[in-house]
Amino acid sequence: MAFTTHGLTNEAINVYTSLRARQIKLDKFVFVAAAKASGSSSDLSRVKEVHEDAIRCGMMSDVFLGNALIHAYAKYKCVEAARRVFDDLVVKDVVSWTSLSSCYVNCGLPRRGLAVFREMGLNGVKPNSVTVSTILPACSELKDLNSGRAIHGFAMRHGMVENLFVCSALVSMYARSLSAKQARIVFDWMPHRDVVSWNGVLTAYFSNKKYDEGLDLFSQMSREGVKADVATWNAVICGCMENGQTEKALEMLRKMQKIGFKPNQITISSILPACSILESLTMGKEVHCYVFRHRLIWDLTSATALVYMYAKCGDLNLSRSVFDMMPRKDVVAWNTMIIANAMHGNGKEALLLFQNMLQLGVKPNSVTFTGVMSGCSHSRLVEEALRIFNSMGRDHSVEADASHYSSMVDVFSRAGRLDEAYEFIQRMPMEPTASAWGALLGACRVYKNVELAKISAKRLFEIEPHNPGNYVSLFNILVNAKLWNEASEIRILMKNRGITKSPGCSWLQVGNRVHTFVVGDKSNRESDKIYKFLAELEIWQARN
Repeated sequence: MAFTTHGLTNEAINVYTSLRARQIKLDKFVFVAAAKASGSSSDLSRVKEVHEDAIRCGMMSDVFLGNALIHAYAKYKCVEAARRVFDDLVVKDVVSWTSLSSCYVNCGLPRRGLAVFREMGLNGVKPNSVTVSTILPACSELKDLNSGRAIHGFAMRHGMVENLFVCSALVSMYARSLSAKQARIVFDWMPHRDVVSWNGVLTAYFSNKKYDEGLDLFSQMSREGVKADVATWNAVICGCMENGQTEKALEMLRKMQKIGFKPNQITISSILPACSILESLTMGKEVHCYVFRHRLIWDLTSATALVYMYAKCGDLNLSRSVFDMMPRKDVVAWNTMIIANAMHGNGKEALLLFQNMLQLGVKPNSVTFTGVMSGCSHSRLVEEALRIFNSMGRDHSVEADASHYSSMVDVFSRAGRLDEAYEFIQRMPMEPTASAWGALLGACRVYKNVELAKISAKRLFEIEPHNPGNYVSLFNILVNAKLWNEASEIRILMKNRGITKSPGCSWLQVGNRVHTFVVGDKSNRESDKIYKFLAELEIWQARN
């Protein structure tokens, strides 16, 4: 017991093994200590050994021993074994119920955890603050706001809302359930706040597109002397990316490093899309070097993000090199490499990757087929795309959804088979999406099919009436066909509906700074020189 209490796991297990070998009769206190020690070891067989000995000695009716074994099995994520111990207990206290429900939640079975929590109440056992703080993550995982609110009400009625762990779990639950207002209310009522609580509210704001409130709260942390941790910086960087603030995300990354925090796998996977959006290969290579130096290259998420970043920045060879170096590849990694080839127009390579993936026993999902068919579309591999589309449900048990049907429409459209594309849309088992009609409209411009363009545009005007791109596409098709009156009607329609075309935007990286340019924008401090140069360039072009 003394060894277990002081965390000397190996010594405790050695004493227990010695007592077993000498066939000394063991009491329940020895079994409880041995169960706790085995749960802290790295050997599941030790837990099973103690469990079997306890059954043989008729000790399994003891609630303290049962609770220790449930907790030990939970550490190894042995759900069914924990459940067997629980079911064998004659008397179950609050610790028994809490341990089992927590086991289910930590093993990725939140619904079963909630079911145990409800069963606990039906059996007349009152949950304590530990029970509440461990079951709330199940509501977070399921985004079950109703159950979360009910548990919140229980916590208030029984005076648990001053408990730091309960409040932190409530903040996290409301944040994950996209209820930023409720998360902030709980946060403001907390008598003591730790960094986990602050991070929870930050995440709630950013997830709910409340970008400015999130940054204000982050500044408030500094003013109140709360020390941000890596999770805080990750929440802010990820929040900036989610809200389209790419440059701000990069600025926060630089501040994070300047203060002395090291980016981890989450930081890397959050910031690499910024390099992709800005198509900054130099910045992406810097991140890659950091990943390599700190041995994060073996992290599946970081490596997959690198694969996508290089492909998006235009270097498919480097993308493939990173992919080939990955020691383990899940379906997301394969999907990323397939999509990378698709976006570069390498349809045959995307098909080959798909075949290799199947041969290695990796089960494709919905995204896989979208990527493969996109590759076929860019390479005009119509028959191959049809074959794969038809194999989805038949061979892989993946039901085709609207995005797959839209991809197939795109395959027909890009190949110039517009009538087949239109017929395919009409046969869709669900309402055709804007993607399907948009693919057909785009192809009508290339292949100068005015009649189908009108049909497609009419449907798009109904589905997304405020998308200026559809109006502009039809206008250009009508102009090219010299149908001036009809083109003029589209302009009038746009004006009546208050639709304007968004200006184009471009980025240019100079050193570590990214400059943004929009038509008519004069926010750049070198604007006068830039516009003067453009004027001189226009004069030169006119003369030549």
